[in-house]
Amino acid sequence: MKPVITAFDWVPPFAQGQVRDLRVRWALEEVGQSYDVRYLAQGAHKGPEHRALQPFGQVPTYEEGDLVLFESGAIVFHIAERFKGLLPPERDGRSRAVEWMFAALNSVEPPIMDHAIATIFEAGEPWSKARLPSVNARIDERLGELSRRLGDRDWLDGEFTAGDLLMVAVVRILEGDALLDPYPNLIAYVARGTARPAFRRALAAQIAGFTGEPPARFKEWAEKHKQAQGETA
Repeated sequence: MKPVITAFDWVPPFAQGQVRDLRVRWALEEVGQSYDVRYLAQGAHKGPEHRALQPFGQVPTYEEGDLVLFESGAIVFHIAERFKGLLPPERDGRSRAVEWMFAALNSVEPPIMDHAIATIFEAGEPWSKARLPSVNARIDERLGELSRRLGDRDWLDGEFTAGDLLMVAVVRILEGDALLDPYPNLIAYVARGTARPAFRRALAAQIAGFTGEPPARFKEWAEKHKQAQGETA
């Protein structure tokens, strides 16, 4: 039985290639496991049918027989344990890979998402511009710490693992942003991760799934965001 994941059938252009089902698709591609996708229109993810699978009304979810999971990190962990290819065979190596999975989601991603909130989702709020310097400082601190630990290695702990998968997925949110410029080893790290054939297949599959129509409220939001960007330029 193939796993079934949920994904959106439409997101704004800036979010394409970033929705978290990509992380699950990538993990499945790395381990060579085929899967099916159930696409949701914008708004359907907040309905009772989807909330029965995902109480917070988000994507992705993962269904494998009677098992239903939510949260992309938990799903990637399950895939890494269920199939070979994303965790080292020895106990200590597996524990270090899991450590980096948690670090990606708990230490590195939160300030990066704060940046997205301040510059995209709530860019029109009066506090967003004033908050950016402190948000950027926290991102720089985390990137500096990660850069020093990675050093000149290709991956965080020897071979590519689920820890690298999630860390690359998180850091690539800043791909092309000046915040990454001081850290050429992280830029190269992201480039190595996104050059993997499994990532390229996962990304192509996600992009191909965006066939739906934007909701009417998006046009209003887009106009407000455009105005806010003009005011802060």
